[in-house]
Amino acid sequence: MNQEYTFIFDKTPSRVRIQEHFPLIERICADFEQVSRSPLGQVLLVCDEHTEYMAQDILGMQELPRCVLPPGETAKHWMSVEAILGAAKEAGLGRDGLFIGLGGGMVSDLTAFAASIYMRGAGLCLVSTTLLGMVDATVGGKTGFDLFGMKNLAGTFYPAPLIYMPLDSLLGLPEAEWKSGMGELIKTAVLDDTEGLWERLRSLPPGGKPNLKDRVFQDNILACIVQAVRIKGRIVEADPKETGEERVRLNLGHTFAHALESAVGLGQVSHGEAVAWGMVRACELGYALGITPRDRGRAITSLIKGWAYETRVPYPLLEEPGKTEAFMRALEGDKKKKAGKLRFIVPCTQGVQAVFAEAIEAGLVERIISGA
Repeated sequence: MNQEYTFIFDKTPSRVRIQEHFPLIERICADFEQVSRSPLGQVLLVCDEHTEYMAQDILGMQELPRCVLPPGETAKHWMSVEAILGAAKEAGLGRDGLFIGLGGGMVSDLTAFAASIYMRGAGLCLVSTTLLGMVDATVGGKTGFDLFGMKNLAGTFYPAPLIYMPLDSLLGLPEAEWKSGMGELIKTAVLDDTEGLWERLRSLPPGGKPNLKDRVFQDNILACIVQAVRIKGRIVEADPKETGEERVRLNLGHTFAHALESAVGLGQVSHGEAVAWGMVRACELGYALGITPRDRGRAITSLIKGWAYETRVPYPLLEEPGKTEAFMRALEGDKKKKAGKLRFIVPCTQGVQAVFAEAIEAGLVERIISGA
């Protein structure tokens, strides 16, 4: 079951290990010394209240300094970063120290950001414990936190030299977390089907919490994770810091999704659910622009509906007074602009295509998100 991949992001190697069990701290330290530019100093374990119990699977009988954060998107702010940095200082970590992030996308993003600025760059290892973290958040080097009500407004590029994806961690994953991860899996399949990810996703039983005790499902979800890691790895290798036209493709559904998350309140809608809703809106924008073939858009929407995502317009939380206006303001503040111009990613005949907002008829986006 163990599989390993190495990607080179902007000359920085990132080793991804997909395996059945959690890695022991001795294994992590040995692997880190192999890829580190300097000898291993001390270690800080960062987790949240939902993943702290998993620390025992890594540490065994050992005790290490740790920083335990509150769970969820509402904890993805500067105070959490400061807590990690304070714990590192208290533990006496130097630049040759190692930050280990144990958790989902929130923990990974915050730990990686803190490591990137601690003494101008410390060691980093991510142990991903959610489907979303495995198929999206940990691979590619983006770090960050929410600021001024905007999703991931502050951040850095800092690829983790070591990433572990222990499948055991998925056994207790709540249904909401499965849906969040599946949203990003579907997005990846729309971007690139050279790995056969689209057909594999269509073969999975839709909706609800999957049965990880079923061997066939185990094999299928493992294959999905492997395929998503390889696809994202290739895309990011080609455009590590999103300066070209390759990595921007990963933002399919995200322009709509991030605006939705910001407008209704960060943490009110899971990232994967927002992305799923955003992909349906991207298909509708693609129809209006003559870019997305109707049959392809219907197939994408059908798969998304099969996993019981909210696809209606307006999104129920956007029906509250002032939320549509807040959505449009969030769009204008989107951090993925290029040369000051907002971009949308829409499905085309094969793969996806970027469209600048200036090429879109005035009022069209607002009509798409409001159903007017």
